[in-house]
Amino acid sequence: MRASRLVTLLLLLQNRGRMTAEQLAEELEVSVRTVYRDVQALSAAGVPLYGDAGHAGGYRLVDGYRTRLTGLTADEAQAAFLAALPRAADDLGLGSALATARLKLQAALPAELREHAGRVQERFLLDAPGWYGDPDDTPHLAAVAAAVWDRRAVVLEYRRWRAPEEIERRVEPYGLVLKAGRWYLVAGGPSGIRTYRVDQILGLRGTDEEFTVPDGFDLGAYWAGHLADFRARLHTGEALVRLTPEGARRLGVAAGAGDGWTEARVPVESIDHAHDEFLKLGTDVVVLAPAELRDRIAGTVRALAAHYAG
Repeated sequence: MRASRLVTLLLLLQNRGRMTAEQLAEELEVSVRTVYRDVQALSAAGVPLYGDAGHAGGYRLVDGYRTRLTGLTADEAQAAFLAALPRAADDLGLGSALATARLKLQAALPAELREHAGRVQERFLLDAPGWYGDPDDTPHLAAVAAAVWDRRAVVLEYRRWRAPEEIERRVEPYGLVLKAGRWYLVAGGPSGIRTYRVDQILGLRGTDEEFTVPDGFDLGAYWAGHLADFRARLHTGEALVRLTPEGARRLGVAAGAGDGWTEARVPVESIDHAHDEFLKLGTDVVVLAPAELRDRIAGTVRALAAHYAG
């Protein structure tokens, strides 16, 4: 632990220049007294750093000195690929490794590229999860990630949407996907390759059984196919509607010429879902078909009118 902290202290000074003991202590999450001891240890090891007293003082390295301790560890190398998603690294227990990896990467860059990287961090931030809803509770994510990394089978206790709702299944974890702030496990099992929501895993039991991923399996290609199948299954019907220009704009339909109504056929997931979605458009849409959907919306409108009649 101390050796890692000394390297981090050295990289902080190399990347940022002069820093006070208080600033170093805050970055390293240690006491100022510990920083003093670490600085003495680095000096005793021959690292050319010195301290300036006074209001503008602090510790800094001799001009031109650069450490060669920039090799990434295995955890840091994994974390580097998650650099755009700090929360993902934290979820997988790689938050501190990510911070150290960034320091090492910055230390290895020429000055002009290091300055550019700093500007990118200052000006761009990716926050993947949506606005609404609390983050998923994923207490088994770290264990799932370890099984993916070690290529070892696990036994899942899993909650699914159809009966029986709670099942137990042995699976071979091929990979993890983070989609819109939600983690998914892609795994092989008795029925082939399936996708499991990590927040629906009720329990997990590890095994010593190693497995081999099938030849030709590509996580990115599988996920793209999974999304395409999902969208195909999502829109199983269509509705014939008339839309005002505003309705066409909100629904993403090409409007006809002029300011009149546009007739269009739009894909729908189900009568229930289409009913709710079209009601959001208010008077900017008129459903012509199917008759079941038109009748459902007309009945809802009549009920609303009755509520407000008084």
